[in-house]
Amino acid sequence: MDFLQSLMYTAIGLVVGGVATFFWTKRKFEKELKENPPINEKMIRAMFLQMGRKPSEAQIRQIMKSVNQNR
Repeated sequence: MDFLQSLMYTAIGLVVGGVATFFWTKRKFEKELKENPPINEKMIRAMFLQMGRKPSEAQIRQIMKSVNQNR
């Protein structure tokens, strides 16, 4: 009986730990996305201006399309 009881406690501990880890990881991931958002059109314009180029809307749309396809 002691073996089955310890096995049951181990299984319950693993399930509780897995659920807690899932929610902790989810919260950390959402926080990271909020602090470092994915690339947007404003960032692309800034990169082009830092390179000394004036981007056209077509170039920006093309880059955004390429970024979204690779996700």
